[in-house]
Amino acid sequence: METRNPAIQVAGLTKSYQDLHVLKGVDFTVAGGSIFALLGSNGAGKTTIVRILATLLKSDSGTATVNGFDVASAPAAVRESISLTGQFAAVDEILSGRENLIMIAKLRRVKNPAGVADDLLERFSLTDAGGRRVATYSGGMRRRLDIAMSLIGDPPVIFLDEPTTGLDPEARIEVWQEIQKLAGGGTTVFLTTQYLDEAEKLADRISILHQGTIIVSGTLAELRQLLPPAKVEYVERQPTLEEIFLAIVGKEKQR
Repeated sequence: METRNPAIQVAGLTKSYQDLHVLKGVDFTVAGGSIFALLGSNGAGKTTIVRILATLLKSDSGTATVNGFDVASAPAAVRESISLTGQFAAVDEILSGRENLIMIAKLRRVKNPAGVADDLLERFSLTDAGGRRVATYSGGMRRRLDIAMSLIGDPPVIFLDEPTTGLDPEARIEVWQEIQKLAGGGTTVFLTTQYLDEAEKLADRISILHQGTIIVSGTLAELRQLLPPAKVEYVERQPTLEEIFLAIVGKEKQR
């Protein structure tokens, strides 16, 4: 049961490209200050949903609100409420980490850009690397800088579209820690991912998008209840999110 006000509400969302029906009536709600994970295979429509919610794409029908603003009738207010980080870190490799942050702070017209940059470098454990060119950063450092840049202006909702794609396991854990800190500070995090362990580790609620619709939604504990009880041999083992995902999607394919 949700106790927090919804940060995102989606109802009946559809989107087609000629004969290709990408979204066929998508419904979900994201509680404020939570981490919501949208799972789905490649081509399932995850990025399409993010683009609609970020006002970069118009739906064919249905409604969607972000931070209380309708994406169709109040796109400017939605854009002021969000930040979007895609699959690849949008950082300038020629500039230093600090210079990247100052540049974005100036573009967003926040007060004291240098101070904001220094605070974010400290928050994301990048202070020692702040004066170095981003070209020298590891993948995990670039992704952390990218997320730090997206937080300038304190947006209440942040979209992370497959944020750990291409990162090594250590870098993924670094990014996971930062995502958890964001939600802990009250930011609503909308996460799309193909990595089921990522959703299992981070998400308060999970929705699975398959063939254009949300086929199941709930907490990890609720999704586990959809499968038969764990078999007791020497130890009882709960099903992983990967097993739940494959079982549910497999059932849908058989219909």
